Amino acid sequence: MSPAAQDQENQFEFLSYEKESDGRIAILTIRRPEVRNALHLAAHAEMDRAWRQFEEDDDAWVAILTGEGDKAFCAGSDLKQGKAEGSPQPYWLTFKAGGFGGLTERFGMVKPVIAAVNGFALGGGCELALACDIVVAVQHARFGLPEPRVGFTASDGGIHRIARQLPLKIAMGMLLTGVAMSADEAQRWGLVNEVVAAEDLLPAARRWADAILECAPLSVRASKQAALGGLDLPLADAINRRYEYMLRQAGSQDSREGPLAFAEKRKPAWRGI
Repeated sequence: MSPAAQDQENQFEFLSYEKESDGRIAILTIRRPEVRNALHLAAHAEMDRAWRQFEEDDDAWVAILTGEGDKAFCAGSDLKQGKAEGSPQPYWLTFKAGGFGGLTERFGMVKPVIAAVNGFALGGGCELALACDIVVAVQHARFGLPEPRVGFTASDGGIHRIARQLPLKIAMGMLLTGVAMSADEAQRWGLVNEVVAAEDLLPAARRWADAILECAPLSVRASKQAALGGLDLPLADAINRRYEYMLRQAGSQDSREGPLAFAEKRKPAWRGI
């Protein structure tokens, strides 16, 4: 690894940003295990910067988000530190670029993001997982939006994403009681793609990332943008809408490389252009 790359990866205090597979996979790890990886404002700012770095890095095609340790993926907002900081407005209403963890309101993110949930994903942590495209979880992980139990609401996207990603009665049960859901139950209802043993978590997330890397990156981004952009549209409108990345993909070198590689019976050499 070059000194410049090392400097880039070591610039964070509350998370790590590492790259694997020739720089194609970026792994973001929240590093606040002493508070179950809960986020305060400084951590939010760093995560927003990390996501911006990922978006702007042409070599990085897939991200994996996880937490340090085996207890928690992210336990939400660090309310104790938020209170101690003496913000002039309630901590949960304080502006956080990109939404919670820099991700929940990053609606223009077209690169795929995989959550490797290593423990509790509660409150904002659950909202982070809901904002990811693929979720792999350890068997002891739990997903929940317990905000009503402490007088808050899941205002960083949790209310609206959970109602879109689960059957409504299941979603309302979670929202109105604040009771957490096990990893197995989350998989049964479609919130989680795969449940694995703790030692298999990152290998499983990398396996999903590697499967994505077998595809043309612009095709992947076009598929994500179209799927999410058309989600709430009538079918005819969703199909006939113009999507920026679908247009980019159609005119890309990779769109010619794919059929050529198929004809020559070899693996395609994707360039992302």
